[in-house]
Amino acid sequence: MRFTYNTKTEREHKDMKMRAAFMNGIDKMIIKEIDKPTAGAGQVVVKMEYVGICGSDVHYFHSGRCGSYVVTDDEFMLGHECAGTVVEVGEGCKELKVGDRVALEPGITCGECEFCKSGRYNLCPDVVFLATPPVQGCYEEFIAFPENMCFKLPDNVSTKEGALVEPLSVGMHAANQGEVTLGDTVLILGGGCIGLVTMMCCKAHGASRIIVADLVDARLEKAKELGATDVINSGKVDVFEEVKRLTDGKGADKVFETAGSPVTIAQTPFFVKRGGTIVLVGISAKEEITYNFAQIMDKEATIKSVFRYRNVYPQAIAAISSGAIPVAKIATHEFDLDHIQEAFEEAINNKTDLVKAIIKVN
Repeated sequence: MRFTYNTKTEREHKDMKMRAAFMNGIDKMIIKEIDKPTAGAGQVVVKMEYVGICGSDVHYFHSGRCGSYVVTDDEFMLGHECAGTVVEVGEGCKELKVGDRVALEPGITCGECEFCKSGRYNLCPDVVFLATPPVQGCYEEFIAFPENMCFKLPDNVSTKEGALVEPLSVGMHAANQGEVTLGDTVLILGGGCIGLVTMMCCKAHGASRIIVADLVDARLEKAKELGATDVINSGKVDVFEEVKRLTDGKGADKVFETAGSPVTIAQTPFFVKRGGTIVLVGISAKEEITYNFAQIMDKEATIKSVFRYRNVYPQAIAAISSGAIPVAKIATHEFDLDHIQEAFEEAINNKTDLVKAIIKVN
């Protein structure tokens, strides 16, 4: 039955509201109406079309925390991998117009600290980052956001791909941190979304051998499809012996931990080549992990870490547009906003064929 408004006032009131999804305690999502935003100076309002489910979202939803960040609000909105269409432009905006399709870089930094001024703005201590407590996320129909953090998408890049620019940027930053170069042998522990985008970025950097280890066959099959030279199901074979065999006993030049698992993080020193580099990408829900530094010292290995990304959104969009990185292939499951509870449950429990779940908002 078609819904009709009884009065103009009721219709206007309805137009000022929007729907949004909030976690309401551990493992529970609710949908509720909240006020629709308007564009302030330097802001645009974006109609959300797609928002990805990140591993950090799953940690918050299922464990109430991700690393040192803890959800304390009774109702907390997740989601930070997003794209949509501009529907309102605020005063002072010059680059975007209504109808432009954009991907949002979800961190708003101060622009004044030593990290911002040196170009390492991902380390800004005053960053406001979507879905990082206490900052609310973007599982909602509209969001007001700074114009300069909204990146216009080319005609051949969909908003669904636009929502995947954020995780791709993590992979690009990881490959940059690892200084992956032509001829490198790379080992990636974890074949989920971040593992796959890191793998594709390492391939784009020229790595000659890329080994992906995971417990889920579907992820390993996807890794092979997207360019892995070798895959290891670490639940079925001895991963240490297999890595030794594939690297002629030397270990990998670059080891990326992308699963955020205490087990695989602790394994990294044993896989890296002497003089090689370990890049810690995944964030564990556990803050402290036992680690064998004797291996690091003996090998004079370098440990680097990844905290989000910096200065890579335009390159990530260009890589998608050119076809160099087929990021859309990692999105295996799609849900609408009304079924976000089922989407998160699937992300937690489906270890058979889910690689990346994404929410279609509008």
